[in-house]
Amino acid sequence: MADAGLPVPGVLATIGTTPIVELTRLDPNSTFRTYAKLESHNPGGSIKDRAALEMLRDRIRDGRLVPGRSVVVESSSGNLGIGLAQVCAYHGIRFICVVDPRTNRQNIAIMRALGAEVEVVTDADPVTGEYLPVRIRRVRELVATLDHAYCPNQYANPLNPRAHRNTMREILDALPDLSFLFCATSSCGTLRGCAEYVRAHRLPVTLVAVDALGSAIFSPPVGGRLIPGHGASIRPALYGDDLADIVVHIDDLGAVAGCRRLAAREAIIAGGSSGAVVSAMQSMRDRIPPGSTCVLVFPDRGDRYLDTIYDDDWVGQHFGDVSHLWRKPQLEAASC
Repeated sequence: MADAGLPVPGVLATIGTTPIVELTRLDPNSTFRTYAKLESHNPGGSIKDRAALEMLRDRIRDGRLVPGRSVVVESSSGNLGIGLAQVCAYHGIRFICVVDPRTNRQNIAIMRALGAEVEVVTDADPVTGEYLPVRIRRVRELVATLDHAYCPNQYANPLNPRAHRNTMREILDALPDLSFLFCATSSCGTLRGCAEYVRAHRLPVTLVAVDALGSAIFSPPVGGRLIPGHGASIRPALYGDDLADIVVHIDDLGAVAGCRRLAAREAIIAGGSSGAVVSAMQSMRDRIPPGSTCVLVFPDRGDRYLDTIYDDDWVGQHFGDVSHLWRKPQLEAASC
């Protein structure tokens, strides 16, 4: 990961510079080229490693975060919590992560394995019916009562999007003819960072924000969501009306189908937000000019969704028999 200051130490030095692969089997008849930016190759398994490092690095270097004294407190649905746990574990800093019942059990286990203290809020907000407002309130309580506590606040911290200017630079270094960039939204860090880089360099790239149906980021929330990782129940402070050129909303089934198509056709096991990005791109097939170059940012890996998205019984329980959405006879019969 590029850094103008001191070198990043140890395992943290492997954050960033993630691979880009062409997706040739997802839609063999496509008139444009599609690539995936595989953020699962970060050491913590997700794109949130970038923001976690960026939000803590300078404070550790200049002594505002002190091992054995400081406490980092943050709200997370999982991936940022893992990224922060990793940075804090490496530097010997106490970390408390506030999560909710929808947080994947494996994510919680990973955070705890890295030494994090995980607090689970159990009651949803009485007004919105969501957990995020409760998580944020609990973080504020902890910061107010614990000595030397610091909340990075991924939802408003400008260092979050700053990390993703580098993500955008990596993509353009590999694919300077980029036409469309598809990225999932939650804190809006990735979207804002990429948009800032594109606008600063006046690049002809169409930015497509992929939001969860039911999320409050781009429209009033409607209904609940099963799959964590993208979307938000509160519009984050990093949001801006001008960040995305196009917004596509994808429901839970679309995220599941996108993940399963990706696994069946490209042998990539990715997380729910990646599946949503796949479905968003496929919904726009007729709007993408022939010869275009598209990049899909895949935020995390799918091994943390093996008992949900990739479990046939779980999928059947929630959506019925929908395997036709990703299994095609011609694919199963195709030769190598």
